[in-house]
Amino acid sequence: MAHTAYEKTAQIVAGQLREAVIDHEAFETELRPCELDRCRATCCHDGVYLSQEEAEGLRQMVADHGERLAAYGLSLPDEPVEASRGGETMKTATREAEEGELAEDYPAHFPKTRCVFLDRQGRCGIQRLSMEQGRGDWFDKPLTCWIHPIVILPVNRERTRPQVTLVSPENDPQKKEGYPGFASCTHCGRPDQDGKKARQAREVLAAELEMMGKISGRDILGELNAEELD
Repeated sequence: MAHTAYEKTAQIVAGQLREAVIDHEAFETELRPCELDRCRATCCHDGVYLSQEEAEGLRQMVADHGERLAAYGLSLPDEPVEASRGGETMKTATREAEEGELAEDYPAHFPKTRCVFLDRQGRCGIQRLSMEQGRGDWFDKPLTCWIHPIVILPVNRERTRPQVTLVSPENDPQKKEGYPGFASCTHCGRPDQDGKKARQAREVLAAELEMMGKISGRDILGELNAEELD
């Protein structure tokens, strides 16, 4: 049974997950569950980077279901996918945020934009269409969308294997001068130790971890919970 519309992309991610080191300590971080009324889809503000397969899939979705997406209140441009990073990759297009669309505590360093697949309430049109057509919440969503705030760090000079982790304000890989980071600054990715609704990340992100397990054939959530049972 396929778990995503993007099987080639999933195969690449699955290979990374099977080889990855799981950062157990990171998943003990206290996080709050996703609450759209609070975050207003802050993590989707700049669109999402796409594989070639995902880009083609979203273009086809718009071609086949443009009227339905418009009925959700989306005003999609002629080209919903655009080149980024000097043409090296692709991402979903963005639009300027309208008044009242952004969270009250929206990070000041984030551009005031929205992925074009978001409606004015921050709901994802891709996910709504997938659910309406009986394919599940995330079947048609790009993998990077639903995996957030979980990060798969690639092999580099310090890592001989990929690492599945959650980033912090101190080690956010997108952190640079004048830009404090991305994942660690979103509502669902930033630590919330004092929040009444906060729970350990492996519990808050159980659905995402389970889906990663289904794609890879590795019980990632089980590995994280096994440490607690020991």
